[in-house]
Amino acid sequence: MASSGHVIETTSLTKHYGGIVAVDGLSMSVPRGHVFGLLGPNGSGKTTTMSMLLGLVRPTAGSFSLFDSSDGLEAALHRVGAIIESPSFYPYLTGRQNLLYFQGISGRGSSDEIDALLERVGLEGRGDHKFRTYSLGMKQRLGLAYALLGDPELLFLDEPTNGMDPAGMAEVRDLIRSLGTGGRTVLLSSHLLHEVEQVCDSVAILSKGKLIAQGNVADLLRSQDQITLKTTDNDKAVEVLSALDWVDDIKIEDGEVVVAAPSDRASDLSTTLGRSEVFVTNISTGQKSLESYFLEVTGDDGE
Repeated sequence: MASSGHVIETTSLTKHYGGIVAVDGLSMSVPRGHVFGLLGPNGSGKTTTMSMLLGLVRPTAGSFSLFDSSDGLEAALHRVGAIIESPSFYPYLTGRQNLLYFQGISGRGSSDEIDALLERVGLEGRGDHKFRTYSLGMKQRLGLAYALLGDPELLFLDEPTNGMDPAGMAEVRDLIRSLGTGGRTVLLSSHLLHEVEQVCDSVAILSKGKLIAQGNVADLLRSQDQITLKTTDNDKAVEVLSALDWVDDIKIEDGEVVVAAPSDRASDLSTTLGRSEVFVTNISTGQKSLESYFLEVTGDDGE
């Protein structure tokens, strides 16, 4: 595996379906060795973006590259595993037979790895059951096993926990986290905010086909730090603290002063107010969730 750079680069990537703009001028970079989340509500352009990157849909405008694509997209795709939308397998074959069939026609990996893959995705003991008997969650697991054939460098996972019960979702989240190590990169599409927050290193937030925000999840959430104060004079506290250039926002809420500022500056706020004879009777720090950040930058309802 290569060891540096970005595995995916898009420049003004755009897709129109008639008069509908599914993806609108998307420019993003996906770092190597990350679990990278494409986050957005249904219809935001996540699946269309993945389909363009995999050569399944032709872009209307813009460009993209995988692994720099110096040898062409076809060569790059030999280093990629993917499940897009609902995995499709032959219902009359068992899970094992399906994997053997697709391994044989794709030439990815070897038949010797099938048992290990079934165990890795939690289908040990169910590999010899016919696919038509599988629950939706089990079908998703088999799709993950297929995507992992040949130990790809880059994985595209489109809503991989769809249809799973809470325990299954937790297991697959742990698996996805483990996959984004050793130089492998995972591009994960999801509309589940808590899922992305738990497994992704970086994220691109899409809304109505447009890129709204992109960055390291920890950095994005750090920007959502807030400090809550009870003071002897809230109105004066707002006036004093509004003059600080490192305070992003300030408001009075439920009788308290809520300040958008780095949590490690809490003592500085108290000191500043004390100099103006406004005294803090209680102070607490916290960080908004990815859901709060998502709602703030998109105005959409999170799920």
